[in-house]
Amino acid sequence: MERRMLFPQTGGLVHGGDYNPEQWLDRPDILEEDVRLMKKAGINSATLGVFSWSVLEPEEGEFHFEWLEEIVEKLYRNGIYTVLSTPSGARPAWLDAAYPEAMRVNRIGMRAHHGGRHNHCMTSRKYREKVSIIDRKLAERLGSHPGVMMYHISNEFGGECFCPACVRKFQEYLAEKYEHDIEKLNKAWWAAFWSHRYNSFDQIEPPFENGETSVMALNLEWKRFTTWNTNDFMKQEIAVLRSVTPNVPVTANFMQLFNGLDYRKMAPELDVISWDNYPLFHNDWETFGETMYGTAFQHAVMRSLKRGKPFMMMESAPGLVNWQTVNKVKRPGVHRLACLQAVACGSDTVQYFQWRKGRGSYEQFHGAVVDHMGTDDTRVFREVAEVGELLKKIAPVAGTLLHTRAALLFDWDNRWAIQDVKALSQATKKYEETCIDIWKAFFRLGVDMDVVGSDEDLSCYDVVVAPMLYMLQPGTARNLKAFVERGGQLLATYFTGYVDSDQLCYLGGFPGDGLKELFGIVSEEIDSLYPSDRNGIEMADNSRWEVREYAEILRVHDAQTLGVYTEDFYKGTAAVTCREHGKGKAYYVAARTDADQMLPLFEKMLTDAEIPMRKLPEGVEYHVRSGEEGNFAFYLNCTTREVTLSGVKGRDLVTDREIEDSLTLPGYGVAVVHFV
Repeated sequence: MERRMLFPQTGGLVHGGDYNPEQWLDRPDILEEDVRLMKKAGINSATLGVFSWSVLEPEEGEFHFEWLEEIVEKLYRNGIYTVLSTPSGARPAWLDAAYPEAMRVNRIGMRAHHGGRHNHCMTSRKYREKVSIIDRKLAERLGSHPGVMMYHISNEFGGECFCPACVRKFQEYLAEKYEHDIEKLNKAWWAAFWSHRYNSFDQIEPPFENGETSVMALNLEWKRFTTWNTNDFMKQEIAVLRSVTPNVPVTANFMQLFNGLDYRKMAPELDVISWDNYPLFHNDWETFGETMYGTAFQHAVMRSLKRGKPFMMMESAPGLVNWQTVNKVKRPGVHRLACLQAVACGSDTVQYFQWRKGRGSYEQFHGAVVDHMGTDDTRVFREVAEVGELLKKIAPVAGTLLHTRAALLFDWDNRWAIQDVKALSQATKKYEETCIDIWKAFFRLGVDMDVVGSDEDLSCYDVVVAPMLYMLQPGTARNLKAFVERGGQLLATYFTGYVDSDQLCYLGGFPGDGLKELFGIVSEEIDSLYPSDRNGIEMADNSRWEVREYAEILRVHDAQTLGVYTEDFYKGTAAVTCREHGKGKAYYVAARTDADQMLPLFEKMLTDAEIPMRKLPEGVEYHVRSGEEGNFAFYLNCTTREVTLSGVKGRDLVTDREIEDSLTLPGYGVAVVHFV
């Protein structure tokens, strides 16, 4: 299996983070000390220029790149490569004063004032023009420097704009989608309801807070448009850079399961996927292990956006952050554990925000490798330096991949549709939580799952789980049928196949679009339960699953009933079914139940698919990356107690010791075991 190293010039894994030398140009002594400290911490990369526009272009048309060139060159001479960012994430004051149309309009129609960040209008022609100018000059001055290994496009894209230009562009987007036929839109949007029929596309407004919010298709298309428009803006930035330096790869930092943008639509434009990882460590509502498992899920989402290539953990906090409800300090050992988890899940980088704490403004107390003491004599610095040494030890992992045979389906469109639909209980829809809980259950069985879209190629998977697949994309039903027919094990749940991609309900019973035939059932009703309601599922093996929040009442055609309800007027009717189709099986779980209760069913699916499981002690993670030089098994102890694992063989790269059978990990301990 070929290694696919992201940055071969580094010889291994990347260790670095956001560096803001423009904040310290009056302190050459600090800039000099930064280089020394970076080398001591094992840093081999720095991200420059993320919010540097006002220093790069202090007045319109007046450019100053000399300071940035000097920093890039100095870092390169000391073995530190640059991730060069375009500065479009925050606008200088002169730009907003001269071109106020660059500032966003909010949902009630009010134009923003200058300030903040990530708040520009993606449609503004003048803003796009100014971004293109600064991007081109940046690429011409620095893009070909041997120390520049990647472009970082803007920063954490997000948000929406309701200005007149965006309204017009939205109307044009809809006209193009519906082939300039307003009646096609009216039909797709069920516009006769509440007299919402349109005569022309220029009558359509986005869902202003004090305007039209009751047309589900309008709300969804606005979200799709926001992604499309953001992607269009990003593509313009990329095109400018590639016109000057076509061989420099590009990325843009995503934000875990960000609700505002469909990252699957943006991923194809990027050479590498990167994301910013800020778990709520040491919270008071879940165990530390659960927090780590949830973070592993987020890594899986990012890994799956561009399968066949490592991703980048572009940002993480070396200490605490400053914006969470409770800004908790990472306990000793947690930093190393979290960094190794990212690598275990497929990242080839460990990067931080930020290298050095600033003296003032919003992020002055956000954690950094170098804090206000300015020395290497801090716990955080020592732990970062320890990670730097560890990443050198496990350098052969760079470019290797996780090869998963199980996948969980998660669609942004489906998520948005579920959030908006006037059905079920508004307080307990919990689509994201349901997906994550099921993913964690497989994870506890030692099985990594990818997180993919319902219309993606499933040919490399043998087990697929599709929770709450309320909205079906064109071709989704056909995709699932083909998967099961060739021998796949498929599990779907309640609230599957109710609407098409325009949010029109299927007629003839749910799930629609031919999935009734695949599963051999029809969902006749769905019951929403109060917290005080009680129901259960009696399985064929006499085990009992507790039902909460939702229960569908099924009509079984030609499926086998594996479990029945224990209470209410639908007592004794089917709640869990299975139907053979081709060489595979299609399972349907009609009620919400804890994912851990479904473990026996998951185990059966994995066994039938011949996917090996590895049950580990609670709080211990297991991942495997593979490449030309063999396999690398990562063991992460997410507890404070010592654990001993049997059946482990190979050389631990962390300790450089041969493991014959038994591996002992201290609290928060890690091992990377190389085996053939």
